[in-house]
Amino acid sequence: MKDVEKTSVERQNSRKRIRRRQRWTNVYGLVVMLLVLTAGITISYTFLFNISEIRVAGQSDMYTAEEIVAASGIREGDNLLRLDCKKSARRILDTLLYVETAEVKRKFPSSLEITVSRCIPAFNVNYGSGTLLVSKKGKILADNGFITPELPIIYGLDPADKTPGKMTASENKHKNEAFEALIASIVKMGDDKIMTVDMSDEHSIMVKYKNEMIFKMGNWNDVEYKLSLAESVMNNEDVKGKKGYLTMIGTNQCSFRMTDGPAAVSGSEDATEPITDEYGNPVKGERDPRQEAGFAEANNNRKAENQTTVPYYGNYSDDQWNDYSSGQWTEDSSGQWTDYSDNQWSDNSSTQWTETTTAQWYDNSGGDYYGEGQQSGGYSGETTDYSGYSDTGAAQDAQW
Repeated sequence: MKDVEKTSVERQNSRKRIRRRQRWTNVYGLVVMLLVLTAGITISYTFLFNISEIRVAGQSDMYTAEEIVAASGIREGDNLLRLDCKKSARRILDTLLYVETAEVKRKFPSSLEITVSRCIPAFNVNYGSGTLLVSKKGKILADNGFITPELPIIYGLDPADKTPGKMTASENKHKNEAFEALIASIVKMGDDKIMTVDMSDEHSIMVKYKNEMIFKMGNWNDVEYKLSLAESVMNNEDVKGKKGYLTMIGTNQCSFRMTDGPAAVSGSEDATEPITDEYGNPVKGERDPRQEAGFAEANNNRKAENQTTVPYYGNYSDDQWNDYSSGQWTEDSSGQWTDYSDNQWSDNSSTQWTETTTAQWYDNSGGDYYGEGQQSGGYSGETTDYSGYSDTGAAQDAQW
C-alpha cells in the first residue's frame, strides 16, 4: 500500500511542473511577440516606406508640379506612415489660390500621388460696396470693385470673410446652407441662363434669368428639383418666349403669370378696377378700402354692444334721429335705418334730420343707400350729391 501512495504523489507533482512550464512558455512567447512588433513598427516608421517618388496629376495650368509639391510640404524621404494626407491637401488649397481641389494618396511601398484641379470663376457675390469673384466650389478668388461679366450675381449672402483663398461663408448658418445648395445645383445642371440670385431672405429666394423671367423659389430645400421644374415651365410651348413670373406652389408645382399682382378670382371684379357712374365716368372718392374696413369693424362692434348703450352717431349735436313727418323710422336691429314712408330725408343744417320731398338718404351703418327704390353699396368719404340730399362730410367718421 505504501508503494501505491508514493506513486500517486509523484504524479501530482509532475502535473504541477508541467502547468508551470506552460504558463512561463506563454509569457515568454508574448514578450517575444511584443518585442518583434515594436521592432517592426520602429523600422517601418524609420527605414521602411520612405517616399522615393512623388507624382502630380490633374489639371493646373497656373502652377508647376514643383510648386504644388512644395505647397504640400512633403519631401522625398518622408515616411508614408507618418504623413498626414488631409493636412497636406489643406496646405495646398490654402497656399495656391487657383487650386480648387487637392487630394494626397499613399502608394505603398514608397510612392505618393497628388491630384489637383484648377479653379474656374463661376459666381459674383455682391456685398454692397464690392464683389467677390468665387469659384464653382465657393472659393474666393478675388475681391473686386466690379462685376465679372457673364457670371451670375448673388445678392444677400453677406460674407463674413472676404480674404482671397478662403471659402465663401456667411455668419448666418441658414444662408450658408442655402448658398452651398444653390451653387452646387447650378454647377451640376450647367445652367448658364441665370442672371441674378437674391437670397436676402433665405426662405424666399428670387432667381432672375437672362430672358427676364423671375422665379420665386421659396426656401433652399430641393434646389435642384425647383430649378429643373422652372426650366421645364419656361420651355413649355405656352410660356416659351414670354416674360413674367414663376412661383412655386407647394413643393412640386410651379405656376407662370405675366404680372406680379394679385391673381384675379374667376367670377369677381378686380379690386383695382375703378368705379364708374352710369355713363362710364370714374367716380372720384367713391371708395376708400381703409375707411370701409374701419366702418365694418365699428359696425360689428356696435352690434355686439349691450342694447342699453347709447349708440354713437358721429358729430351730430343731439346724436339722435328725429322724425318730423307722418312717416316713421325704425331701427331694424342690424344697425341700419329703414324708411317706412314715401318721404325722404335731408339735413336741415341744425344738426337734425327733417323730412323733404326731394331728398334721398344714405345709411352708412350698413353701407347701403336707399332712395326711390334704388340700392347701391359703398360709402362716400367726400361730399356726394344724391338728387337733393347733400352729405357735408361729417359722415366720414360717423355711423347713422
